[in-house]
Amino acid sequence: IPEMINRGLKVGTIKHDVHGRFEMDKPGKDSWRHKHAGASTTVISSPYRIGIVMDVKYDHSLDELVSFFNDMDIILTEGYKQDHKPKLEIFRPEITKEPLCKNDKNLLALISDSTIDLGVPVFSTHDIMEVADFLIAHFNLIPSLKSDHKEAVT
Repeated sequence: IPEMINRGLKVGTIKHDVHGRFEMDKPGKDSWRHKHAGASTTVISSPYRIGIVMDVKYDHSLDELVSFFNDMDIILTEGYKQDHKPKLEIFRPEITKEPLCKNDKNLLALISDSTIDLGVPVFSTHDIMEVADFLIAHFNLIPSLKSDHKEAVT
C-alpha cells in the first residue's frame, strides 16, 4: 500500500471477516454506545475521516462494496478467495502446504520466498517495488497528482 501511495495512486482496501462480528470502535466511545444501543447504522465523521458501522442481512459481494469507494485507483482486498476476481496470492509454506489459488484461472501472480511454478509471475516477499510495477502495468493505472502539492502564490 505505501509503495502504491508513494507513486501517487489512491488505494482502498477491503478485509473480509468470515467469522462474523467485529468492532471498529472502542467500547465506551459514543459511536460504540450508539451501535450497542440499537442503531442500525452508525457514522463517525470528522474533517479527515468517515467511518461507518452498519448492520447487514447478508455477506456483501465485492461488487456491492465497491460503491463505498470513491475516486480510488485500485482496491486491494484480503479474503474473497472464491470470487472470480484477479488475485495475487501470498504463499508461505509454513502456513499452508500448497498455494490456495494454484488452480484458480484468476491468479495473476504469486508472492513467495519458495521456489514454485504455477505458470504466473512469482515475486519475493521483499519485491515490493516490482509487485507495484506489476499491478500498475497489469491494470493500466495512472497515478493522480499528489494532493499535498501546493503552488506558490505571488
